[in-house]
Amino acid sequence: MTDYLAAVMEMLGPAQNRYADPAAWDRLHAELDTELPPDYRALVDAFAPIQINGHLYLSHPATERWNLGQDIHNKVEAWSEAPWDDLDLDADEDPRQLFGLDELSFGTRNGLWPIASTDRGETIFLLAAPEAPRLLVNYDETWAEHHMSFAEWLYRYLIGEDMSGPNSAAFYPGPVQLRHLPMSTDERPEPWYGPDRGM
Repeated sequence: MTDYLAAVMEMLGPAQNRYADPAAWDRLHAELDTELPPDYRALVDAFAPIQINGHLYLSHPATERWNLGQDIHNKVEAWSEAPWDDLDLDADEDPRQLFGLDELSFGTRNGLWPIASTDRGETIFLLAAPEAPRLLVNYDETWAEHHMSFAEWLYRYLIGEDMSGPNSAAFYPGPVQLRHLPMSTDERPEPWYGPDRGM
């Protein structure tokens, strides 16, 4: 069985852990009243705030800019404002029908938690249900469901699988490109690359 966290770390290169801070995660979990998965926390601590392969953004709970807690709250507020009951959604557009959800809520114990996003309009949600957690991805009015860890989702995303729905792959051959997100208005971080992947 593949250790997806190790496989992703191998693709991204050595962990930097610039802002790793267990207390920041404790504060965030207390604030959210839910706990984010260990593999997700490990990847965030290792690299975030980061842009991966030019599209995927990960924030961190210990930074003022690109703060994960603030990002989650902003997205929860925005997604919660949508009048889901009044929208005329087809069955393949309604996450309640697609995934058997009794209700659609964001930022609640059994609701959807936005944990990552892309500049292509994708939002990756953790569904923190009592049963095994799963990921739901919204992209261009479509939804995709993945019964897997965030590390496995990221691994498959980086090798070019359709992880946001049909024809959604964003594959770039060669090493993965990483870029720190600017921590001040005048900072312009340069990209760097992970190890050769033989792709």
